[in-house]
Amino acid sequence: MPKGYQQLTYEQRCQIHALKASGESNRQIAKQLVVNSRTIDREIRRNSGQRGYRFKQAEAKAQQRRHRKAGRTVKMTPELIALIEEKLTQYQWSPEQIAGWLKREQGHQVISHERIYQHIWTDKKAGGTLYTHLRRRAKKYMKRINGKTTRGQIIGRVGIENRPPIVETRSRTGDWEADTIVGKGHQGAIVSLVERKTRYTKLIKVERATAEAVQLAITAALFAFVVHSITFDNGKEFALHLLIAATLNTETFFARPYHSWERGTNENTNGLVRQYIPKKTDFATVSHEDVAKIEHLLNSRPRKCLGYNTPQRAYNQSLKLLPCGT
Repeated sequence: MPKGYQQLTYEQRCQIHALKASGESNRQIAKQLVVNSRTIDREIRRNSGQRGYRFKQAEAKAQQRRHRKAGRTVKMTPELIALIEEKLTQYQWSPEQIAGWLKREQGHQVISHERIYQHIWTDKKAGGTLYTHLRRRAKKYMKRINGKTTRGQIIGRVGIENRPPIVETRSRTGDWEADTIVGKGHQGAIVSLVERKTRYTKLIKVERATAEAVQLAITAALFAFVVHSITFDNGKEFALHLLIAATLNTETFFARPYHSWERGTNENTNGLVRQYIPKKTDFATVSHEDVAKIEHLLNSRPRKCLGYNTPQRAYNQSLKLLPCGT
């Protein structure tokens, strides 16, 4: 692999697609993704199709090459697995130490420590105990890129301090706040969207709170609405905010970590939703129809902050005051 080239994730490919659609150059994209510019050049050259660069097609092409390459790499043979597990369980070696020792003894790269971690967590899912021999077993190992973990990083994140002051005044319609309400055992979620001025609410159930599922839910839910801005919390489920921004032709911002009051409208609305769906509810028992009914009830409820108008009526009235083409 050429020096300076890095493997890209699906989320990063989505970001590349959105940034290219907004007219950014390869160098500008590389700067926002914090990768080498040659990585972007190579990615677009290798994974573009007749219709240009599309993130799903790019991911499929990359996966196909990865699978072809995997057929030529060293496999986890029963003998290699036994040796790895012996060093892990009897000698308490770390995966890095095992991988390094194998490389030294064999004289070439046998297997990476990331692959050993994958084996450990696959074993855990199957009821095994290999993970108990890790020195830090409380948290699952997070794959690192260039020695740095990607946890907590949202590419292209713009803080709420850069949000236009007009959003704070609630003087215009079209500034939204977004969050997710998670079900019992983190199984299933509801994407919660609230318009700041009118408190109009959109609720969308997703089977998993992945970045792709949340991105699709938000763009589908708000496509027909006025959207000037969306303010998110810092959950990784909003990692595809640039794709959301490009699709809806809007701006996206993020509240500061642990400053939930900066999205107070959304937090209050989530509390109202919890009246119907208490915490620890198994979302498998909550249907899309149930969520749509709750959305209707909230938008039909008179609100003191609206002079006891309803969010539905307030939003409809605000549309009549908007200039044509807004």
